[in-house]
Amino acid sequence: MRRILVLTHTGRNDALSAAVDTCSRLRESGLIPVMRRLEMQAVRNTVEGELLEVEVLDEDTSLDSIDLGVVLGGDGSVLRAAELVRNAGVPLLGVNLGHVGFLAESERTALQETVQAVADRSYTVEERMSIDVQVWLDNRRIAHTWALNEAAIEKANRERMIEVVMEVDGRPLSTFGCDGVVMATPTGSTAYAFSAGGPVVWPEVEALVMVPISAHALFAKPLVVAPTSRLAIEILTRTDAQAVLWCDGRRTIELPPGARVEVTRSGIPVKLARLNQTPFSERLVNKFELPIQGWRGPVEPKDRETATTALPIITPPLQVVEPRHHGPKPESDTTAGKEHRRQL
Repeated sequence: MRRILVLTHTGRNDALSAAVDTCSRLRESGLIPVMRRLEMQAVRNTVEGELLEVEVLDEDTSLDSIDLGVVLGGDGSVLRAAELVRNAGVPLLGVNLGHVGFLAESERTALQETVQAVADRSYTVEERMSIDVQVWLDNRRIAHTWALNEAAIEKANRERMIEVVMEVDGRPLSTFGCDGVVMATPTGSTAYAFSAGGPVVWPEVEALVMVPISAHALFAKPLVVAPTSRLAIEILTRTDAQAVLWCDGRRTIELPPGARVEVTRSGIPVKLARLNQTPFSERLVNKFELPIQGWRGPVEPKDRETATTALPIITPPLQVVEPRHHGPKPESDTTAGKEHRRQL
């Protein structure tokens, strides 16, 4: 029988209730729900979850036997779940219980349809790029981690900016003071990088994004580079301002002056399950509630009409127009002119 890992937010009553509902529906569909012990205990402490029948991860079964993970919560819950299943290659299907929920695939109101789609295997799996993050200090690597959304360097003290050097592929681009710098994936382009003024990058685009935060500089624009590039930020030592590195808002390390953060594409992606193939543009409109009133859309090929009168194509003779200061100088072939040049 197929085993489905159910991951939920233990600090929210609606998430615990959704977990009970999900596990019950999975059982009714002939699937085995699996939970981590801490989350299972939180669910059983509720009235409706006292008699919940689930297997416990790492006790009754392992990640190798998990077919799919269902995440109940917001984007933070999906990021937390990705930490658990990324190396095992288990796809995650997010059910949004939060606000925007960009990583979620369905809503709480459609939980029954979601469980049925899981039971019927009517979903596809897509791979999302993640980044490898290394921190160096005095030629020694002091931290090595990863991120699905972004690696964000921020000032540690509210009253002091940090001085940084922005680098791409081993070459420095600019030095400036700022509140921080975000290095993000396409998935993370709609998260912290978006809030800092970065571009929205479609998930299918393979690229890395670097976005300065409140930079005190003329050239400190968001950059979009190749996925094979190596991004780096160095914390300058000309001030003693401290910085801190956050990866997906979950893993953190302090950055003293002289620290260097390098970001490259990771070889291990995060797998997300999709229930439908809704275009990303439509997801943007729905999640951000963008105004689209007045849109008429493209004309269907069957509805296109040929113009009643075709305009003739007129090809004028080719002319070369020289700038005035490059105009040809008139030649003087008169006898007086030749005699004058001879005397000179």
